[in-house]
Amino acid sequence: MESIHFFSEQTVFTIKNKSQLRRWITDVIRHHKKKITNLNYIFTSDAYLSEINQKYLRHNSYTDIVTFDQSTNTNYLEADIFISIDRVRANAQQLAATFEDELHRVMVHGILHLVGYKDKTASDKQQMRKRENHFLALRRNSINTEIDVPRGTSYT
Repeated sequence: MESIHFFSEQTVFTIKNKSQLRRWITDVIRHHKKKITNLNYIFTSDAYLSEINQKYLRHNSYTDIVTFDQSTNTNYLEADIFISIDRVRANAQQLAATFEDELHRVMVHGILHLVGYKDKTASDKQQMRKRENHFLALRRNSINTEIDVPRGTSYT
């Protein structure tokens, strides 16, 4: 059974349009020929995510997302995705984007990591941004309908 959950920890935040977001996230995952076991999005503060970043990844910096892949089968995704609402707000302002667009970009960024995309090199980052933009455009173009993701399309 597919399940996508939304939580908040050490921040006051409630996600909007949960059903539509679940459908969009599910479609992104299906596009990559994967299925969902359990995905938990945990929206939190800079301070809380910074602690996680230091404790588990040994990074001493702020970040907008930390994804813990707990999948035991390569075809089924199971993960905890922590997102700093503080970072998303700051990044949206810096990038002149809406908060919602930046939040959704970060949400799909976590999914793209889970399906195999990396962002360590300049080339990886460029490919990741291209995929983020692609799936954001599909989300924006879908109003209360499932996303029409072309199947079998190669993006190189």
